[in-house]
Amino acid sequence: MITRSTLLRFDFRSSPRKRGPRVTRALSRFWMPAFAGMSGEVFTRSTLLRLSAASAAALCLTASALAQNTIKIGELNSYKSQPAFLDPYKKGWEMAIEEINGKGGVLGKKLEVVSRDDGANPGDAVRVANELVTREGVALLAGTFLSNIGLAVTEFAGKEKVFFLAAEPLTDKITWQNGNRYTFRLRPNTYMQVAMLMPDALAAKKKRWALVYPNFEYGQSAAGWFKEMIKKAQPDVEFVTEQAPPLGKLDAGAVVQAIDDAKPDAVFNVLFGPDLAKFVREGTTRGTFKNRVVVSLLSGEPEYLDPLKDEAPVGWIVTGYPWDAIDTPAHKAFLAAYQKRWNDYPRLGSVVGYDTMKSLAAGIAKAGSTDTEKLIAAFRGLKLENPFGAFEYRASDQQATMGAYVGKIALKNGKGTMSDFKYVDGPSVLPSADEVKKLRPSEAMN
Repeated sequence: MITRSTLLRFDFRSSPRKRGPRVTRALSRFWMPAFAGMSGEVFTRSTLLRLSAASAAALCLTASALAQNTIKIGELNSYKSQPAFLDPYKKGWEMAIEEINGKGGVLGKKLEVVSRDDGANPGDAVRVANELVTREGVALLAGTFLSNIGLAVTEFAGKEKVFFLAAEPLTDKITWQNGNRYTFRLRPNTYMQVAMLMPDALAAKKKRWALVYPNFEYGQSAAGWFKEMIKKAQPDVEFVTEQAPPLGKLDAGAVVQAIDDAKPDAVFNVLFGPDLAKFVREGTTRGTFKNRVVVSLLSGEPEYLDPLKDEAPVGWIVTGYPWDAIDTPAHKAFLAAYQKRWNDYPRLGSVVGYDTMKSLAAGIAKAGSTDTEKLIAAFRGLKLENPFGAFEYRASDQQATMGAYVGKIALKNGKGTMSDFKYVDGPSVLPSADEVKKLRPSEAMN
């Protein structure tokens, strides 16, 4: 026998964490009318069936009501395989979400991020993206780090007509050759970052270049643009060797030996993470970089400088993030807030994660909705302020004009940093709208 008192004790006193007060109140609104007019303590089978139906209806309606109070953002990234960049990135977006929700959210609703690891695999990433949309019911997608993952999710977004903000993947194909109207990108792409380094590469006036890059989309894209840009400005340039090891599988000894055998005047490097550390240590031990100009993408980012400590390759010309030396009000405010929240200093990933969620909040607010078509219209030409200054998402190619810092690696207090740096604004290194039309699919321009 099940009594009324037993049922009440079970339903209203157990598992409070799972239901919470709003769910309990909602259930009571459905159950109490079912109790009305009943005499005695014992419930019949028909009574229990009525109560079960009422409970199911209450739970469904309550879940719906709770969902209506939040805007769900689906976020996916290679957290397990790329923690150096993505742990700070996550802290950045978490801080942004706390700030946004602390001020009332967007359109009167709190932002809720449903985050998943993409397994650093394109197939897994597409599966995760689909689950976020179909099972979790997210309004839009954001994230990805590796360029091949970003391209896979870009294709998914185009096919499924889902809004996607690619936060970190750098290949220019995401917004150009493989671009679609549903995909926007935050960080400066490979074309932009190579263009930022090109004035220093040309000023070095070196003829014989060695190229080192990871053999996947990001590395191939960066190396391709470097060869095209420098050859155009310096026709007599020679590429005496190209070393393209698989990502995460660098044989540093073999690569450094190949460079020494080729006898270049200068080196263009695109390696990052543990591969970069191995390359730097092996090359420094053998004297490979001595009396040679080295131009390197991303190597001034603290994510990759910090592990090298006093082994940081002094004098390399790099793109990066001199977090401890940027003297602007916007960055000082971000730095103070980040240090207060995390008791740590920011990495570039922190800025990217922060800007990702701030961009989404601004876009949703401008659109007045999470409707995909309204979001696309809102993001085209969307203007924002970030820790580096003002930027916007161009309507022509949906690429953000966020810039980057260019300078030289130096040692300070026994660890790597950047010196002689300057901020290169994104618009100064982006092709014109007319040039973009030649790069981007016509249907992506609609």
